[in-house]
Amino acid sequence: MNNYILLAEGAEAASGTGSMIMIIAQVAILGLLLYFMMIRPQKKQQRQMEAMLSTLEAGDSVLTTSGFYGVVIDVMDEVVIVEFGNNKNCRIPMKKSAIVELEKANADKNA
Repeated sequence: MNNYILLAEGAEAASGTGSMIMIIAQVAILGLLLYFMMIRPQKKQQRQMEAMLSTLEAGDSVLTTSGFYGVVIDVMDEVVIVEFGNNKNCRIPMKKSAIVELEKANADKNA
């Protein structure tokens, strides 16, 4: 009879270890899903945005985060001077990060 009790206790201990391994595996799988579905695409988009802003130069047409279209007049380290509309006096300095889309000035000439 004592042998059966010892076997039952051993099975419970093995069952507890097995369930702990399953929990760790599920957390690891959830972490991988989080990485591949949220973090990795965001980093990829951020790299694309940085690449786009690094090619920014005077004469390029841009779309800002506020929805205004303009033409880049001057590019500095973190600041860009953008001219809006036909009025040549409407020049506004703004951060590079406020630019959403970029259309190169040379693209029209090559087409």
